[in-house]
Amino acid sequence: MSRAIRGILAIALASAWLLHPSISKADNDAPASAVFVMNNSATHNKIVVFRRTEEGGLEVQRSFATGGRGSGGNTDPLESQGSLLLSKDHELLFAVNAGSGEISVFHVSGSKLALLDVVPSGGSEPNALAQHGDLLYVVNAGGSSNVVGFRIEHNGKLAQIQNSLRFLTTNNSGASSLAFSPDGQFLLVTERATNNIDVFHVQADGSLSADVVNPAVGPGTFALTFAPNGAALVSETGAAGVSNGSAISSYAVLSSGKLSAISASVPTLGAANCWNAVTPDGRFIYVSNAGSATISGFAIGKSGSLTPLPATVVGVNPAGATNLDITVSGDGKFLFTLNSGNGTIGIFAIQQDGTLVNHGSVSGIAAKSGFNGIAAN
Repeated sequence: MSRAIRGILAIALASAWLLHPSISKADNDAPASAVFVMNNSATHNKIVVFRRTEEGGLEVQRSFATGGRGSGGNTDPLESQGSLLLSKDHELLFAVNAGSGEISVFHVSGSKLALLDVVPSGGSEPNALAQHGDLLYVVNAGGSSNVVGFRIEHNGKLAQIQNSLRFLTTNNSGASSLAFSPDGQFLLVTERATNNIDVFHVQADGSLSADVVNPAVGPGTFALTFAPNGAALVSETGAAGVSNGSAISSYAVLSSGKLSAISASVPTLGAANCWNAVTPDGRFIYVSNAGSATISGFAIGKSGSLTPLPATVVGVNPAGATNLDITVSGDGKFLFTLNSGNGTIGIFAIQQDGTLVNHGSVSGIAAKSGFNGIAAN
């Protein structure tokens, strides 16, 4: 091909791109959906990113350092839900560094992360986070258990709120999760060791009132999340020694800070239910039964009542998978499980009636190596 012809073709292609830029733009240039998991390494905490296809398939893309240290450990060392948190608009990803006592903030662009900030958590052994608007609160589970608040600035950096530290009911309370009510008026915290649920009023300046302590209705209180209708949903591991004795309860939050049970200890028909996730439309909640490697599903009524889906258990991982934390994709199409026991991510498609279709799993994490936390956009 002559140099003159090459020049003509180059000009033609450039003109075509200006008129129709999509013809030269690769399909994979658009922000991709992703699943994020945290390795919680005691030396270099990292976020492992799995790129997601439209069909729910996952492929390991790369890992991103948090700039801090995790706690290390084997299976579920953080004993929490919310150690890795995607903001409501999916633009920021927050991670706890339990070993170095810090919070990391990433900007999210599909399956790509950029570290924006690393700040002290205001206590020791942070293990869970909650966000509402420009507020971020962290639970510090070590030493004198407390919660501390931060403002999320326009550049994604965190500024600690003055006088926002509040202690929980006792040292080493076993704090395992926290969540804001949908209207942002309350922050709730679960305590495993005391089986209490603490309710704080959120003040105008972002600080918290004194806590209102509520005994949980069932034993083994662990993870808490909210449905869009305002019902607080709490996973319960159940009484010790009871086979497949886990349950889930729902509560209404009263203006006084007291909790009123709506559905009390509805059985999950599984063991070690410690984590839960609500679909974006608020119709269903799924719980992770780590001891039986199963997923149970419930319909959420307008009043916050919980009704088991047919058979209750709607998803099954391989025996020994030890599915810990779970998450639902931002489009509500898929549920993903962090399987610490066999080092995989379980993939389930969510059907219109709430049932799940098992799409298998993908490897890419080290089994029994301390991984905690999962999020998906």
